[in-house]
Amino acid sequence: MQDRPAIPLMPLALCAAAVVAAILATREAGLGVFAALALVLVAAACTAAGALWARQSEAHRLHEARLQYLHLLQLTDGWVWQTDAQHRLVRLQPPGGAPASAWASHGGNGQYLWERFAEVAQPGSLGERMAAHAPVPDLAVRGNGDGGSHPEWTLRGLPRFDCSGVFCGYLGMARPAIVPTGAAPSSPAGLPGEQAATAEGPLVDDPQALAAEYASFSYTVSHDLRAPIRVVDGFARILKEDYGHALDRIGNDHLDRVLSAAARMNHMIDALLSLSRLSTQPLQCQPVNLSQLAQYILDDLRRTSPEREVDVTIEPDMTVSGDPTLLRMALENLLGNAWKYSGKVPRAVIAFERTQSGGRTAYMVRDNGAGFDMRFADRLFGVFQRLHSSGDFQGTGVGLASVRRIVRRHGGEIWAESEVGQGTRFYFTLGD
Repeated sequence: MQDRPAIPLMPLALCAAAVVAAILATREAGLGVFAALALVLVAAACTAAGALWARQSEAHRLHEARLQYLHLLQLTDGWVWQTDAQHRLVRLQPPGGAPASAWASHGGNGQYLWERFAEVAQPGSLGERMAAHAPVPDLAVRGNGDGGSHPEWTLRGLPRFDCSGVFCGYLGMARPAIVPTGAAPSSPAGLPGEQAATAEGPLVDDPQALAAEYASFSYTVSHDLRAPIRVVDGFARILKEDYGHALDRIGNDHLDRVLSAAARMNHMIDALLSLSRLSTQPLQCQPVNLSQLAQYILDDLRRTSPEREVDVTIEPDMTVSGDPTLLRMALENLLGNAWKYSGKVPRAVIAFERTQSGGRTAYMVRDNGAGFDMRFADRLFGVFQRLHSSGDFQGTGVGLASVRRIVRRHGGEIWAESEVGQGTRFYFTLGD
Protein backbone atom coordinates (compact mmCIF):
# COMPACT_ATOMS: atom_id res chain seq x y z
CA MET A 1 0.00 0.00 0.00
CA GLN A 2 1.35 3.43 -0.93
CA ASP A 3 1.98 6.09 1.73
CA ARG A 4 -0.24 9.14 1.75
CA PRO A 5 1.45 12.26 0.38
CA ALA A 6 3.08 14.30 3.12
CA ILE A 7 1.45 17.63 3.89
CA PRO A 8 3.99 20.41 3.19
CA LEU A 9 5.54 21.73 6.39
CA MET A 10 6.17 25.33 5.34
CA PRO A 11 2.54 26.57 5.20
CA LEU A 12 1.68 24.74 8.43
CA ALA A 13 4.72 26.23 10.15
CA LEU A 14 3.69 29.73 9.09
CA CYS A 15 0.12 29.11 10.25
CA ALA A 16 1.34 27.78 13.58
CA ALA A 17 3.52 30.85 14.06
CA ALA A 18 0.56 33.07 13.27
CA VAL A 19 -1.64 31.24 15.79
CA VAL A 20 0.99 31.55 18.53
CA ALA A 21 1.40 35.25 17.80
CA ALA A 22 -2.37 35.71 17.90
CA ILE A 23 -2.63 33.91 21.25
CA LEU A 24 -0.02 36.16 22.81
CA ALA A 25 -1.72 39.23 21.40
CA THR A 26 -5.17 38.28 22.71
CA ARG A 27 -3.82 37.57 26.15
CA GLU A 28 -2.28 41.01 26.37
CA ALA A 29 -5.36 42.70 25.00
CA GLY A 30 -7.83 40.59 27.03
CA LEU A 31 -10.14 39.99 24.06
CA GLY A 32 -11.69 36.86 25.57
CA VAL A 33 -14.07 34.40 23.89
CA PHE A 34 -14.29 36.12 20.52
CA ALA A 35 -10.52 36.05 20.17
CA ALA A 36 -10.47 32.33 21.00
CA LEU A 37 -13.11 31.71 18.34
CA ALA A 38 -11.03 33.65 15.86
CA LEU A 39 -8.05 31.49 16.70
CA VAL A 40 -10.08 28.34 16.01
CA LEU A 41 -11.04 29.73 12.62
CA VAL A 42 -7.41 30.61 11.88
CA ALA A 43 -6.33 27.08 12.78
CA ALA A 44 -9.04 25.59 10.58
CA ALA A 45 -7.96 27.79 7.71
CA CYS A 46 -4.36 26.67 8.17
CA THR A 47 -5.40 23.01 8.10
CA ALA A 48 -7.46 23.55 4.97
CA ALA A 49 -4.56 25.35 3.31
CA GLY A 50 -2.22 22.45 4.07
CA ALA A 51 -4.71 19.90 2.74
CA LEU A 52 -5.22 21.96 -0.42
CA TRP A 53 -1.46 22.14 -0.91
CA ALA A 54 -1.21 18.36 -0.48
CA ARG A 55 -3.99 17.77 -3.02
CA GLN A 56 -2.29 20.06 -5.51
CA SER A 57 1.00 18.21 -5.02
CA GLU A 58 -0.71 14.87 -5.46
CA ALA A 59 -2.44 16.10 -8.62
CA HIS A 60 0.92 17.24 -9.95
CA ARG A 61 2.45 13.81 -9.27
CA LEU A 62 -0.48 12.09 -10.94
CA HIS A 63 -0.06 14.35 -13.96
CA GLU A 64 3.65 13.51 -14.15
CA ALA A 65 2.91 9.79 -13.84
CA ARG A 66 0.33 10.03 -16.62
CA LEU A 67 2.83 11.80 -18.88
CA GLN A 68 5.43 9.10 -18.22
CA TYR A 69 2.84 6.41 -19.00
CA LEU A 70 1.93 8.12 -22.28
CA HIS A 71 5.60 8.46 -23.19
CA LEU A 72 6.14 4.74 -22.54
CA LEU A 73 3.18 3.94 -24.77
CA GLN A 74 4.83 5.95 -27.53
CA LEU A 75 7.97 3.80 -27.18
CA THR A 76 6.26 0.40 -27.32
CA ASP A 77 6.31 -1.63 -30.53
CA GLY A 78 2.99 -3.37 -29.94
CA TRP A 79 -0.68 -2.61 -29.47
CA VAL A 80 -1.64 -2.04 -25.82
CA TRP A 81 -4.92 -3.64 -24.80
CA GLN A 82 -6.88 -3.41 -21.57
CA THR A 83 -10.04 -5.11 -20.34
CA ASP A 84 -12.41 -4.53 -17.47
CA ALA A 85 -13.34 -7.11 -14.84
CA GLN A 86 -15.84 -8.68 -17.28
CA HIS A 87 -13.04 -9.16 -19.87
CA ARG A 88 -14.50 -6.57 -22.25
CA LEU A 89 -12.01 -4.42 -24.14
CA VAL A 90 -11.80 -0.85 -22.89
CA ARG A 91 -8.61 0.04 -24.76
CA LEU A 92 -6.85 -1.07 -27.92
CA GLN A 93 -4.13 1.46 -28.63
CA PRO A 94 -1.63 1.29 -31.51
CA PRO A 95 2.12 1.72 -30.97
CA GLY A 96 3.57 5.21 -31.10
CA GLY A 97 3.32 6.74 -34.54
CA ALA A 98 1.53 3.75 -36.07
CA PRO A 99 -1.63 4.37 -38.10
CA ALA A 100 -4.79 2.67 -36.89
CA SER A 101 -5.66 -0.27 -39.12
CA ALA A 102 -9.18 -0.95 -40.31
CA TRP A 103 -9.85 -3.62 -37.73
CA ALA A 104 -8.38 -1.68 -34.79
CA SER A 105 -9.52 1.86 -35.59
CA HIS A 106 -12.77 1.43 -33.69
CA GLY A 107 -10.96 0.43 -30.52
CA GLY A 108 -12.94 -2.74 -29.98
CA ASN A 109 -14.67 -1.25 -26.94
CA GLY A 110 -17.30 -3.57 -25.51
CA GLN A 111 -16.05 -6.73 -27.20
CA TYR A 112 -14.74 -9.67 -25.25
CA LEU A 113 -11.03 -10.13 -25.82
CA TRP A 114 -11.53 -13.61 -27.31
CA GLU A 115 -14.01 -12.08 -29.78
CA ARG A 116 -11.32 -9.70 -31.02
CA PHE A 117 -8.50 -12.27 -30.94
CA ALA A 118 -9.11 -15.94 -31.74
CA GLU A 119 -6.43 -18.33 -30.49
CA VAL A 120 -5.17 -20.47 -33.33
CA ALA A 121 -3.64 -23.52 -31.64
CA GLN A 122 -6.31 -24.22 -29.00
CA PRO A 123 -9.54 -22.27 -29.56
CA GLY A 124 -11.29 -21.44 -26.30
CA SER A 125 -8.27 -21.63 -24.02
CA LEU A 126 -7.85 -17.84 -23.99
CA GLY A 127 -11.26 -17.44 -22.39
CA GLU A 128 -10.47 -20.21 -19.91
CA ARG A 129 -7.23 -18.51 -18.84
CA MET A 130 -8.96 -15.20 -18.33
CA ALA A 131 -11.83 -16.77 -16.41
CA ALA A 132 -9.21 -18.17 -14.01
CA HIS A 133 -7.48 -14.74 -13.78
CA ALA A 134 -4.28 -16.44 -14.96
CA PRO A 135 -1.48 -14.73 -16.91
CA VAL A 136 -1.83 -14.88 -20.68
CA PRO A 137 1.54 -16.04 -22.11
CA ASP A 138 2.66 -15.49 -25.70
CA LEU A 139 -0.22 -16.90 -27.73
CA ALA A 140 -0.52 -17.13 -31.49
CA VAL A 141 -3.87 -15.53 -32.31
CA ARG A 142 -5.80 -14.25 -35.29
CA GLY A 143 -7.34 -10.79 -35.19
CA ASN A 144 -11.05 -10.88 -35.99
CA GLY A 145 -11.22 -7.50 -37.61
CA ASP A 146 -13.27 -5.36 -39.90
CA GLY A 147 -13.43 -5.66 -43.65
CA GLY A 148 -12.48 -9.34 -43.69
CA SER A 149 -8.95 -8.67 -42.47
CA HIS A 150 -7.51 -11.46 -40.27
CA PRO A 151 -3.90 -10.61 -39.39
CA GLU A 152 -1.83 -12.89 -37.20
CA TRP A 153 -0.69 -11.68 -33.78
CA THR A 154 1.21 -12.67 -30.67
CA LEU A 155 -0.83 -11.87 -27.56
CA ARG A 156 0.25 -11.59 -23.92
CA GLY A 157 -1.20 -10.02 -20.78
CA LEU A 158 -1.35 -9.97 -16.98
CA PRO A 159 -4.32 -9.77 -14.60
CA ARG A 160 -4.77 -6.56 -12.61
CA PHE A 161 -5.89 -6.39 -8.98
CA ASP A 162 -6.70 -3.36 -6.86
CA CYS A 163 -5.19 -2.66 -3.44
CA SER A 164 -7.83 -4.89 -1.84
CA GLY A 165 -6.97 -7.83 -4.05
CA VAL A 166 -10.13 -7.55 -6.16
CA PHE A 167 -9.70 -8.49 -9.82
CA CYS A 168 -10.29 -5.50 -12.09
CA GLY A 169 -9.24 -6.66 -15.56
CA TYR A 170 -6.23 -7.35 -17.77
CA LEU A 171 -3.47 -5.23 -19.27
CA GLY A 172 -1.42 -6.59 -22.13
CA MET A 173 0.20 -6.19 -25.51
CA ALA A 174 -0.40 -7.58 -28.99
CA ARG A 175 2.30 -7.64 -31.65
CA PRO A 176 1.69 -8.36 -35.33
CA ALA A 177 3.39 -11.54 -36.54
CA ILE A 178 4.72 -9.97 -39.73
CA VAL A 179 7.57 -11.50 -41.73
CA PRO A 180 9.32 -9.00 -44.06
CA THR A 181 9.16 -9.85 -47.73
CA GLY A 182 12.23 -11.74 -48.90
CA ALA A 183 13.55 -12.28 -45.39
CA ALA A 184 14.45 -15.59 -43.84
CA PRO A 185 11.95 -15.36 -40.99
CA SER A 186 13.24 -18.19 -38.88
CA SER A 187 16.91 -17.24 -39.09
CA PRO A 188 18.22 -16.50 -35.59
CA ALA A 189 19.95 -13.28 -36.56
CA GLY A 190 22.61 -11.92 -34.30
CA LEU A 191 23.98 -15.26 -33.14
CA PRO A 192 27.61 -16.04 -33.92
CA GLY A 193 28.21 -18.28 -36.87
CA GLU A 194 24.70 -18.13 -38.34
CA GLN A 195 25.05 -17.96 -42.11
CA ALA A 196 22.58 -18.54 -44.90
CA ALA A 197 22.48 -22.14 -46.11
CA THR A 198 22.08 -22.49 -49.85
CA ALA A 199 20.93 -25.32 -52.05
CA GLU A 200 24.50 -25.75 -53.27
CA GLY A 201 25.93 -26.83 -49.96
CA PRO A 202 26.10 -26.58 -46.16
CA LEU A 203 27.26 -23.74 -43.98
CA VAL A 204 30.92 -22.82 -44.41
CA ASP A 205 32.73 -22.13 -41.16
CA ASP A 206 35.79 -19.94 -40.58
CA PRO A 207 37.07 -21.51 -37.33
CA GLN A 208 39.23 -18.60 -36.19
CA ALA A 209 36.62 -15.94 -36.90
CA LEU A 210 33.86 -18.01 -35.30
CA ALA A 211 35.98 -18.70 -32.22
CA ALA A 212 36.68 -14.99 -31.73
CA GLU A 213 33.05 -14.07 -32.32
CA TYR A 214 31.84 -16.76 -29.95
CA ALA A 215 34.26 -15.61 -27.22
CA SER A 216 32.94 -12.05 -27.49
CA PHE A 217 29.33 -13.19 -27.65
CA SER A 218 29.56 -15.58 -24.71
CA TYR A 219 31.29 -12.97 -22.55
CA THR A 220 28.56 -10.44 -23.30
CA VAL A 221 25.78 -12.91 -22.60
CA SER A 222 27.38 -14.40 -19.50
CA HIS A 223 28.24 -11.07 -17.87
CA ASP A 224 26.15 -8.24 -19.30
CA LEU A 225 22.91 -10.24 -19.40
CA ARG A 226 23.34 -12.43 -16.34
CA ALA A 227 24.41 -9.58 -14.03
CA PRO A 228 21.04 -7.75 -13.92
CA ILE A 229 19.19 -11.06 -13.68
CA ARG A 230 21.29 -12.02 -10.66
CA VAL A 231 20.47 -8.67 -9.05
CA VAL A 232 16.74 -9.10 -9.67
CA ASP A 233 16.78 -12.68 -8.43
CA GLY A 234 18.89 -11.84 -5.36
CA PHE A 235 16.81 -8.91 -4.15
CA ALA A 236 13.55 -10.75 -4.86
CA ARG A 237 14.76 -13.64 -2.70
CA ILE A 238 15.72 -11.23 0.09
CA LEU A 239 12.26 -9.67 -0.05
CA LYS A 240 10.66 -13.11 -0.02
CA GLU A 241 12.70 -14.41 2.92
CA ASP A 242 12.82 -11.28 5.09
CA TYR A 243 9.54 -9.55 4.30
CA GLY A 244 7.33 -12.27 2.84
CA HIS A 245 5.45 -12.64 6.10
CA ALA A 246 4.47 -8.96 5.96
CA LEU A 247 3.03 -9.24 2.43
CA ASP A 248 -0.42 -10.48 1.52
CA ARG A 249 -1.11 -13.30 -0.91
CA ILE A 250 -0.96 -11.03 -3.95
CA GLY A 251 2.36 -9.51 -2.89
CA ASN A 252 3.93 -12.93 -2.42
CA ASP A 253 2.49 -14.05 -5.75
CA HIS A 254 4.16 -11.09 -7.46
CA LEU A 255 7.51 -12.05 -5.90
CA ASP A 256 7.08 -15.66 -7.01
CA ARG A 257 6.49 -14.44 -10.56
CA VAL A 258 9.65 -12.35 -10.45
CA LEU A 259 11.70 -15.33 -9.24
CA SER A 260 10.14 -17.61 -11.85
CA ALA A 261 10.86 -15.10 -14.63
CA ALA A 262 14.49 -14.76 -13.50
CA ALA A 263 14.89 -18.55 -13.55
CA ARG A 264 13.42 -18.72 -17.06
CA MET A 265 15.81 -16.01 -18.24
CA ASN A 266 18.78 -17.97 -16.88
CA HIS A 267 17.58 -21.11 -18.69
CA MET A 268 17.20 -19.12 -21.91
CA ILE A 269 20.73 -17.72 -21.59
CA ASP A 270 22.09 -21.25 -21.07
CA ALA A 271 20.23 -22.39 -24.18
CA LEU A 272 21.49 -19.40 -26.17
CA LEU A 273 25.10 -20.12 -25.23
CA SER A 274 24.65 -23.78 -26.10
CA LEU A 275 23.21 -22.81 -29.48
CA SER A 276 26.08 -20.45 -30.25
CA ARG A 277 28.66 -23.14 -29.39
CA LEU A 278 27.28 -25.31 -32.17
CA SER A 279 28.87 -22.99 -34.73
CA THR A 280 32.37 -23.17 -33.27
CA GLN A 281 32.54 -26.81 -32.23
CA PRO A 282 34.50 -28.76 -34.90
CA LEU A 283 32.80 -31.78 -36.44
CA GLN A 284 34.20 -35.17 -35.44
CA CYS A 285 32.68 -37.34 -38.15
CA GLN A 286 32.46 -41.10 -37.76
CA PRO A 287 29.82 -43.80 -38.33
CA VAL A 288 26.79 -43.17 -36.10
CA ASN A 289 23.92 -45.61 -35.58
CA LEU A 290 20.90 -43.28 -35.34
CA SER A 291 18.59 -46.18 -34.45
CA GLN A 292 20.68 -47.05 -31.42
CA LEU A 293 20.88 -43.41 -30.34
CA ALA A 294 17.11 -43.05 -30.63
CA GLN A 295 16.57 -46.17 -28.52
CA TYR A 296 18.85 -44.84 -25.75
CA ILE A 297 17.06 -41.49 -25.76
CA LEU A 298 13.56 -42.98 -25.62
CA ASP A 299 14.61 -45.40 -22.87
CA ASP A 300 15.73 -42.39 -20.82
CA LEU A 301 12.42 -40.63 -21.51
CA ARG A 302 10.47 -43.69 -20.39
CA ARG A 303 12.35 -43.67 -17.09
CA THR A 304 11.32 -40.05 -16.48
CA SER A 305 7.61 -40.86 -17.03
CA PRO A 306 7.11 -44.58 -16.33
CA GLU A 307 3.35 -44.13 -16.01
CA ARG A 308 2.89 -43.10 -19.65
CA GLU A 309 1.70 -45.52 -22.34
CA VAL A 310 3.71 -44.80 -25.50
CA ASP A 311 3.95 -46.98 -28.60
CA VAL A 312 7.47 -46.56 -30.00
CA THR A 313 8.67 -47.68 -33.42
CA ILE A 314 12.34 -47.35 -34.45
CA GLU A 315 13.58 -48.57 -37.82
CA PRO A 316 16.76 -50.61 -37.22
CA ASP A 317 20.26 -50.04 -38.58
CA MET A 318 19.97 -46.41 -39.67
CA THR A 319 23.70 -45.64 -39.80
CA VAL A 320 25.14 -42.35 -41.08
CA SER A 321 28.45 -40.49 -41.05
CA GLY A 322 28.46 -37.56 -38.66
CA ASP A 323 29.39 -36.12 -35.30
CA PRO A 324 27.91 -38.46 -32.67
CA THR A 325 27.64 -35.78 -29.98
CA LEU A 326 25.84 -33.28 -32.20
CA LEU A 327 23.58 -35.88 -33.80
CA ARG A 328 22.58 -37.16 -30.37
CA MET A 329 21.74 -33.58 -29.37
CA ALA A 330 19.56 -33.21 -32.47
CA LEU A 331 17.72 -36.47 -31.82
CA GLU A 332 17.25 -35.59 -28.15
CA ASN A 333 15.47 -32.41 -29.20
CA LEU A 334 13.31 -34.05 -31.87
CA LEU A 335 12.36 -37.12 -29.84
CA GLY A 336 12.01 -35.01 -26.69
CA ASN A 337 9.54 -32.77 -28.51
CA ALA A 338 7.60 -35.81 -29.74
CA TRP A 339 7.47 -37.11 -26.17
CA LYS A 340 6.47 -33.74 -24.73
CA TYR A 341 3.80 -32.74 -27.24
CA SER A 342 2.15 -36.17 -27.15
CA GLY A 343 1.95 -36.06 -23.36
CA LYS A 344 -1.77 -35.21 -23.33
CA VAL A 345 -2.74 -38.04 -25.68
CA PRO A 346 -4.19 -41.13 -23.90
CA ARG A 347 -1.99 -43.47 -25.94
CA ALA A 348 0.94 -41.74 -27.62
CA VAL A 349 2.64 -42.99 -30.78
CA ILE A 350 6.25 -42.04 -31.61
CA ALA A 351 8.17 -43.33 -34.61
CA PHE A 352 11.65 -42.79 -36.06
CA GLU A 353 12.17 -44.14 -39.54
CA ARG A 354 13.67 -43.62 -43.00
CA THR A 355 11.93 -42.27 -46.08
CA GLN A 356 12.81 -40.74 -49.46
CA SER A 357 12.59 -37.07 -50.41
CA GLY A 358 13.76 -35.67 -53.75
CA GLY A 359 15.95 -38.66 -54.42
CA ARG A 360 17.71 -38.35 -51.04
CA THR A 361 17.37 -40.35 -47.87
CA ALA A 362 15.44 -38.46 -45.21
CA TYR A 363 14.88 -39.38 -41.58
CA MET A 364 11.48 -38.81 -40.01
CA VAL A 365 10.38 -38.36 -36.40
CA ARG A 366 6.61 -38.44 -36.07
CA ASP A 367 4.09 -38.35 -33.23
CA ASN A 368 0.33 -38.12 -32.71
CA GLY A 369 0.50 -35.19 -30.30
CA ALA A 370 -0.73 -31.60 -30.21
CA GLY A 371 0.54 -30.59 -33.65
CA PHE A 372 0.59 -26.99 -34.86
CA ASP A 373 -0.90 -24.74 -37.52
CA MET A 374 1.25 -24.88 -40.66
CA ARG A 375 0.62 -21.18 -41.28
CA PHE A 376 3.15 -20.55 -38.52
CA ALA A 377 5.72 -23.06 -39.78
CA ASP A 378 8.12 -20.26 -40.78
CA ARG A 379 8.60 -19.49 -37.08
CA LEU A 380 9.33 -23.08 -36.13
CA PHE A 381 13.14 -23.01 -36.28
CA GLY A 382 13.66 -19.45 -35.02
CA VAL A 383 15.37 -18.68 -31.73
CA PHE A 384 12.87 -18.13 -28.88
CA GLN A 385 9.97 -18.77 -31.26
CA ARG A 386 7.25 -20.94 -29.73
CA LEU A 387 4.00 -22.10 -31.31
CA HIS A 388 2.54 -23.26 -27.98
CA SER A 389 2.30 -21.35 -24.72
CA SER A 390 4.80 -22.09 -21.96
CA GLY A 391 1.84 -22.80 -19.68
CA ASP A 392 0.83 -25.76 -21.85
CA PHE A 393 4.30 -27.05 -22.77
CA GLN A 394 7.54 -26.00 -21.12
CA GLY A 395 10.57 -25.05 -23.20
CA THR A 396 13.07 -22.34 -24.07
CA GLY A 397 12.29 -21.95 -27.78
CA VAL A 398 15.89 -22.79 -28.76
CA GLY A 399 15.80 -26.57 -29.29
CA LEU A 400 14.64 -26.64 -32.91
CA ALA A 401 17.00 -23.81 -33.83
CA SER A 402 19.81 -26.00 -32.48
CA VAL A 403 18.59 -28.98 -34.51
CA ARG A 404 18.53 -26.96 -37.71
CA ARG A 405 22.06 -25.70 -37.11
CA ILE A 406 23.35 -29.23 -36.46
CA VAL A 407 21.63 -30.60 -39.56
CA ARG A 408 22.97 -27.80 -41.74
CA ARG A 409 26.50 -28.29 -40.44
CA HIS A 410 26.16 -31.86 -41.68
CA GLY A 411 25.13 -30.61 -45.12
CA GLY A 412 21.44 -31.37 -44.71
CA GLU A 413 18.11 -29.63 -44.26
CA ILE A 414 15.12 -29.99 -41.94
CA TRP A 415 11.41 -29.30 -42.34
CA ALA A 416 8.12 -30.26 -40.74
CA GLU A 417 4.52 -31.19 -41.55
CA SER A 418 1.76 -30.95 -38.98
CA GLU A 419 -1.92 -30.50 -38.25
CA VAL A 420 -3.45 -29.20 -35.04
CA GLY A 421 -4.49 -32.13 -32.86
CA GLN A 422 -3.18 -34.71 -35.36
CA GLY A 423 0.53 -34.78 -34.57
CA THR A 424 3.73 -33.66 -36.29
CA ARG A 425 6.32 -35.14 -38.65
CA PHE A 426 9.87 -33.77 -38.71
CA TYR A 427 12.06 -34.67 -41.69
CA PHE A 428 15.80 -34.11 -41.96
CA THR A 429 18.52 -35.04 -44.41
CA LEU A 430 22.27 -35.33 -43.88
CA GLY A 431 25.17 -34.81 -46.28
CA ASP A 432 26.37 -37.71 -48.38
